[in-house]
Amino acid sequence: MIALAAVKILLVDDIEENLHALEALLRGERVELLRARSGREALELLLVHDVALALLDVQMPEMDGFELAELMRGTTRTRHVPIIFLTAGAHDTQRVFRGYEVGAVDFLYKPLDPVLLGHKVKTFVALYAQRREGERLANELREMVRLTEMFVAVVSHDLRAPLSTVIMGAALLDASLSDAAAKTTLGRVRSSAQRMLGMLEQLYDLSRVRLGGGISIEPRETDLLALAQRVFEELRLAYRERTVTFECDEGAAVGFWDEARLAQVLTNLVGNALRYGTRDEGVEVRVRCASSTLVVEVHNGGEIPADVRAQLFDPFRRGSQARGHDGLGLGLFIARQIVVAHHGSIDVSSSREAGTTFRVHLPKCPPGEQSGS
Repeated sequence: MIALAAVKILLVDDIEENLHALEALLRGERVELLRARSGREALELLLVHDVALALLDVQMPEMDGFELAELMRGTTRTRHVPIIFLTAGAHDTQRVFRGYEVGAVDFLYKPLDPVLLGHKVKTFVALYAQRREGERLANELREMVRLTEMFVAVVSHDLRAPLSTVIMGAALLDASLSDAAAKTTLGRVRSSAQRMLGMLEQLYDLSRVRLGGGISIEPRETDLLALAQRVFEELRLAYRERTVTFECDEGAAVGFWDEARLAQVLTNLVGNALRYGTRDEGVEVRVRCASSTLVVEVHNGGEIPADVRAQLFDPFRRGSQARGHDGLGLGLFIARQIVVAHHGSIDVSSSREAGTTFRVHLPKCPPGEQSGS
C-alpha cells in the first residue's frame, strides 16, 4: 500500500493569532499547513512547495492579499492554485469584485464560520488529491507504454534473424526437392516467413519512431530513376496481371536521400496502388524534377473513402481499403515518417472521377545545403 503524501495548504496573515486560529480549524490527517506572515514569506514558500489551496488575508502591510494573488497568477508554478480571500473588513462589493478579478475562488468574512470554512477546504483538498492521483496514473500509463514499445522493439529486432534463416533455408531446400507437393508446401512456408519478416520490420520501425523521435536515415547521392526501376521490376513480378507505367520530366532526378528508406516509400505507395486500385486500370508513376525539389506522383483508379482518407497515415489504421489482410496498417505511417526525416512531405487526393494520387515532395539536398551554402 502506497502512503499518500500530505496535502499542503498555505495560510497567509500578518497577525499571529489569526494563523493560530486557522491552524486549529484546519489541522487534520494528511494535511500540512504552511504559515506565512507576509506576502514575501508566502512567495518564498510557494517556490519550494506545491500547495492545494491558499488562504490569503486581504489587509496586510507592504503587500496585500490582492497583490499577492496577482503575483501568483502571473507565475506558471502557482497560476492554478485556488485562492480563498479572508477579510475582517465590512462587506464591500467593489472589494469582492477585485478579489474575483485577481483569481479568487471564494471570499469569506471574519469571524469565520468553522463549518463553512472546513467544507470549502475539504472540497479543494479532495480536488487536488484527485488531480495528483490522475497525474500519477497517467505517468504510470506512459511508463507502461514506453516499456511495451521497448519490448516490441527488442522482440521484433531479435526475431528477424531466425526468420531470415527460415527463408534462406527454404530457398536452399527448394533447389534440392523434386516432389511437387513438398515444393508447394515449402513455398508457402517461405512466403509466410517473408510476410512475417515484413511485419516485424514495420513494428521495429514503429518502435524506433516512438522511442527515438523519428526514423533514422543515412543520406547519400542517389539516382531516383535507377532506384524506381529496381522497385518496379520487383513489383511487376509480384503483380504480373497489373501494369505500371513510369514517366519522368527532363531534369536530374538525383539527390541526397537514404536509398533503402526511399525504396520502402516507393514499394509501399506503388504496392498499395497495385493492391487496392481499380483492376482494369494501370498504375501511373510520374516524377517531376525542379532545381531543388523532386515530386513523385503515384496514381491509380478508384477512390479512397473520406473516412479512411482522414486516418490513412495513422498507425494501425482501420478500413478495408487502407489495410491489407497480411499487413499491420503501418506502411503509410512509416512512409510518411521516412519522408519527414528527409524534410519532405506526402499527401493524397482521391475522388471517384479522378482516382487516387499520392504525392511525395523531396528536397534534393540536405537541409543545410538547400540555400546553396
